Amino acid sequence: MSNCPKDMTLPPDLTLKKGSGPVRTKFPIYSNSLPPCNHACPTGSNIQEWLSLAQSEQYEEAFQALIKNNPMPAIHGRVCYHPCESACNRANVDQAVSIHAVERFLGDQALEKKWPVRFDAEPTGKRVLIIGAGPSGLATAYHLKRKGHDVEIRDAAPMAGGMMHFGIPAYRLPRDILENEIARIEAMGIKIVLNHKVEDLLAEKVKGKFDAVFLAIGAHVGRGVDIPNDDPGKVNDAVSYLRAIEMNTAPKLGQRVAVYGGGNTAMDAARTARRMGADVMVIYRRDRAHMPAHDFECVEAMEEGVTFHWQRTINQIDGTTFTLEKMDIDENGRPQPTGVFETVEADSLILALGQNIDTQLTKNIPGVEHKWDGTVMVNEQMMTGYQGLFAGGDMVPCDRTVTIAVGHGKKAASHIDAFLNKRIFTKVTKQPLIKFDKLHLWYKTDADQSEQPAIPVIKRATSFDEVVGGLTEQEALFEAQRCYSCGNCFECNGCFGACPHGAITRLGKGKGYKVDYDKCTGCEACYSQCPCHAIEMVAAEME
Repeated sequence: MSNCPKDMTLPPDLTLKKGSGPVRTKFPIYSNSLPPCNHACPTGSNIQEWLSLAQSEQYEEAFQALIKNNPMPAIHGRVCYHPCESACNRANVDQAVSIHAVERFLGDQALEKKWPVRFDAEPTGKRVLIIGAGPSGLATAYHLKRKGHDVEIRDAAPMAGGMMHFGIPAYRLPRDILENEIARIEAMGIKIVLNHKVEDLLAEKVKGKFDAVFLAIGAHVGRGVDIPNDDPGKVNDAVSYLRAIEMNTAPKLGQRVAVYGGGNTAMDAARTARRMGADVMVIYRRDRAHMPAHDFECVEAMEEGVTFHWQRTINQIDGTTFTLEKMDIDENGRPQPTGVFETVEADSLILALGQNIDTQLTKNIPGVEHKWDGTVMVNEQMMTGYQGLFAGGDMVPCDRTVTIAVGHGKKAASHIDAFLNKRIFTKVTKQPLIKFDKLHLWYKTDADQSEQPAIPVIKRATSFDEVVGGLTEQEALFEAQRCYSCGNCFECNGCFGACPHGAITRLGKGKGYKVDYDKCTGCEACYSQCPCHAIEMVAAEME
């Protein structure tokens, strides 16, 4: 073997039984595989693809690639909890790529420059009715329209958006962003009928001559709890409170407000009440480590002046006096009563203990089954027990986030399209997943994640202005360039330069490389040099 430190050619395997010289046992093939960010995204977004286009400053092309899977990037760049970043391989080196921030940049650019949805679909003549103009309903309509179907959305509310409008405060999701992204979907030719409460689903299906129906009704019914209380009128559920804020009909809660619960909705209600001028405390039965809300929501609430009473339950309410029982956390993370009590003073209570589905619309439809919380049971095709009636988002058992709801919309559209064409949709088999240990990083640069700006805390506590700002073009470009392109060739020429036999040819920008297997010895130099694992070594048949 050569003493040259740059020689990446492996020595021949002399243990082989055949031949006295080097024998090729493997050969390289170029194979685009699955990055962990794509794998973790509930919408199935091809993140590496649009980040690559953004790296080249092809921003509209990146936007069009992004919205193949996710029609509302400016919204998701703000409210998605970005599981893609938790999976990002770069986190093993410095920090994850701020994927959501680049997504937001592209979404905001699209709104500013009025980029339309570019698609070409032949009309099929099929009609689909969607009940609910929230994230799942909008996404289903969007994807069905891209397939050529005629779609109509009906919603009982006076504005579209569902829980994005009534459950996410404006300081997290500005209303002009929400309304403009919905308007772009509507401009595709999708009809949205508001202030229309569907009373008889099957009758509307027949009357409108719809071929299929998708149910996307949000979880708008707050869960109650039995607490001895001499004034139940002082108790509001969080979803109703947030909705009332949006409709400018908010109840007067008094100066001291208690919020009971530890989820993201509890954080939204607490931070909203704080902005309305109240002194707010959150009461939660577990500790901070076991709360379901994302920790950054808790941190931001604390910064804004919300106080927390951990490991407490409300035992009873007597006027403005709330009796709390201290809890211990057992080895399974569950709260256990201690019999130790204390009191706090509050003028009103907001319950944020979860939401249920209103089953009024579906309870009498033949074949439709419900769980205890009102969610509807669906099969692998997202169809209920009634033929042609599909459901997704909050309507089915799942984690309730905007991104999961949009992912359901994409999935449901594929199954509805197949149903309309009298076939079964089969998902394309995923490529191998490329995790960090499969990368060949011969470089490990320190390039920390770009930080998004935020308005001062003193302003946050008294205003519904957006808290977190976006990246500049320069920052977004830098952030996109931090992507390792895991599993996907980005034409770095490493393989071309490493091959000692000249077996690899460059085909030109965007066309990749070609291997001349008559010259290739299977030395694996190209495979070892490829930083993103876009080359696989395949076993050769021995003669």
